[in-house]
Amino acid sequence: MRSHWSHQLFVNSGRKPPLNWLLLFFVSILGLIVIFSSSSSNTLNSIASFPITDIYKNYRRLKEQATIDFLEIRSLSLGITHIEELYLCGKEREHHVPCYNVSANELAGFQNGKEFDRHCGVSRVGQRCLVRPPKDYKIPLRWPAGRDVIWSGNVKITKDQFLSSGSMTKRLMLLEENQIAFHSEDGMIIDGVKDYSRQIAEMIGLGSDSEFLQAGVRTVLDIGCGFGSFGAHLFSLKLMTICIAAYEVFGSQVQLSLERGLPAMIGNFISRQLPYPSLSFDVVHCAQCGIIWDEKDGAFLIEVDRVLRPGGFFILTSPASKLQVGSLSSMSTPIEEFTQTICWSLLAKQEETFVWQKTSDVHCYASRKQDGVPPLCKEVDTQSYYQPLLSCISGTNSKRWVPIQNRSSGSQLNSAELEVHGVHPNDFYEDSQVWRSALKNYWSLLTPLIFSDHPKRPGYEDPLPPFNMVRNVMDMNAHYGGLNAAFLEAKKSVWVMNVVPIEAANTLPLILDRGFAGVLHSWCEPFPTYPRTYDMLYANGLLSIVLNSECDLSDLLLEMDRILRPEGWVVLSDKAQAIENVRKLVTQIRWDARVIELQNDNNRRLLVCQKPFLKK
Repeated sequence: MRSHWSHQLFVNSGRKPPLNWLLLFFVSILGLIVIFSSSSSNTLNSIASFPITDIYKNYRRLKEQATIDFLEIRSLSLGITHIEELYLCGKEREHHVPCYNVSANELAGFQNGKEFDRHCGVSRVGQRCLVRPPKDYKIPLRWPAGRDVIWSGNVKITKDQFLSSGSMTKRLMLLEENQIAFHSEDGMIIDGVKDYSRQIAEMIGLGSDSEFLQAGVRTVLDIGCGFGSFGAHLFSLKLMTICIAAYEVFGSQVQLSLERGLPAMIGNFISRQLPYPSLSFDVVHCAQCGIIWDEKDGAFLIEVDRVLRPGGFFILTSPASKLQVGSLSSMSTPIEEFTQTICWSLLAKQEETFVWQKTSDVHCYASRKQDGVPPLCKEVDTQSYYQPLLSCISGTNSKRWVPIQNRSSGSQLNSAELEVHGVHPNDFYEDSQVWRSALKNYWSLLTPLIFSDHPKRPGYEDPLPPFNMVRNVMDMNAHYGGLNAAFLEAKKSVWVMNVVPIEAANTLPLILDRGFAGVLHSWCEPFPTYPRTYDMLYANGLLSIVLNSECDLSDLLLEMDRILRPEGWVVLSDKAQAIENVRKLVTQIRWDARVIELQNDNNRRLLVCQKPFLKK
C-alpha cells in the first residue's frame, strides 16, 4: 500500500530545452576527464569509500568535481533547468507531529482510547512545506551543558503554562529568563533523583546505584518520563534509558527530554504493542505515568512482561491514594495477585515505590494452570509493529531467554550470543572494523568547509569537529548497530537511535542485546517524534530500500527535514542512482549538499548535507 503522502516533491518548473551539439560536446569532454583522471593518482586526492578503510585523505579531488559537473550538465540536457524550492509552513506547524489527530481519529470511528493512538492513514497532511523553527529558536547548547539547560523558546511549553503547572513542575524545572534549567547550583538534580535512584538500587539489593551495571542492568524503558531527569541521571551511570510517553499537544515530556538531548520517543500501549521485540529491556520504570495497570484484564502488565528480560525489574512509583498495595505478606490487591500469576516477585516496598522482579525460570509459567492465569502464546514472537496487545505470555520459546545477570557486559557479543541471532562471528567482527574506520572519516566531513569550492577545503591540516558537536544521531537503517558501537569506542559524546526498517531484516533484537537504543519503524510513515529532534541523520542503503518499495522518496526527505534540527547534518551512503535521485530533491528542501565519489566502488556514492537555519 502506498504511503499516505502521495504527491511528488520534485517539480520541474522549466521546459525541456532542445538537445544541441554544443551541450553534448561538453558532456563528452567532461566524461573523458572523469575516465582519464582515475589514472592520475598523484594529481587527484583519494576519496573515501564505504567500506574501504583509510579514506577521505584530502578528498576534494578534481575527479569528484568533474563528476559533479558532468551530472549537472547531464541534468540540463534532460531538461531539468530549475528546481522550485518549497516554502516554509505556517506558525501552527512549528511543533507539528504527523499521525496524531484526535478529532480525525474520532471521525474515523476510533474510540475507547484508540483515538489517542497513532493513525497515519487518517491524519493526512495536504500541505507540503518545510516546518520552520519557532521565532525565538536557538541552536541547543553542546553537551554536557545542553543536558541541564535548554532554551525555553525551543519548546512549546510557555511561561504561563509553566507558572500554572503546579508545584511538581516547578520543582523539576527552573525558568530563568529565556532558559529552562534542570539542575541546582551545586550540580544536584533538584527533584531528588539521585536519592530516588539510590533507593531503587537498595530495594533491588545493591549497595548503590553505581552497581546497576554489575547487576546486569544496562537498558531501561522509562514510561511517562516527566522531563527526563531520571533518565539523565541513569545516563550518567552509563545506562541506556529510553523515555516513551503519549503524544501531548503542548509537548512537555518527550519534547523536553529530546531538547535536553536525551533518548525519547512518542509511544503508548493503549491498544497496541510497543515497537520493540520481546525480551528487550532490563528495567521498565513508571513514576506516576498515568497508567491504570489492572485495566483490560492485566493486558498492560502482560505487555511489560513481554518487553522485560528474564530477571529484569518493574519499578512502579505511585501515590498511595491511587495504588492501594497491601503488605508484602498479604497479597490481596488486583495488581499483586496478577503479578503473581505472571511469575513476578515483589522484592520490596518503600513508601510509594514498589519493585517487582520477573522470573528467570522459564518453566514457572507452565507450572501455573489455575483459572485466571494468562496462557503461553502458541506462536513464536512476531515482528511487534502495529500488533495488538496480547493476552498470553510471550518470549518463553525464544533463544534469547537469558537472565540479565548471565549476559555479556559489553556491546561486543560473544560467539554463543551471535549464534542466537544467526550472525557469524567473522561477519560481526568485520562489520565492527568497517565502522571504526568509517566513523573517523565521516566525522571529518562534518564541517561547512565541505561545501566550499574555493579556496579552502578540508584536509589533514584542519582540526576535526569537536567530540561533542552533536548530541544524538539517528541511524535510519541500523543493521547490527555498528555505527553506535563505533561512537562508543571513539568516546564521542553521542547516543544513537538505531532504527530498523520493517522492510529490512529484523536485527533489532541483536541491537537491543548490545545495550543500545533501537526501534522498529516503517519509513513510509513519519517517525513518532517532535520536530528538530536529531542533530545528525545517517542512512546506509535506506534510499535503495525506499526506491524498491511503494514508499515515496520525496516524503522521506521531507520527514528527515522535519526531525533534523537547524544546522544539523545528514550523511547518506547508497547506490549512485539512488544518491543522484536524492541530490535532485535536497535542492528543493534547501539543504547544502555535496556528492562524494567513492574509491574502488563506482556504483556507490556518499551524499553529505547540512540543513540551514531558515526562518523566512
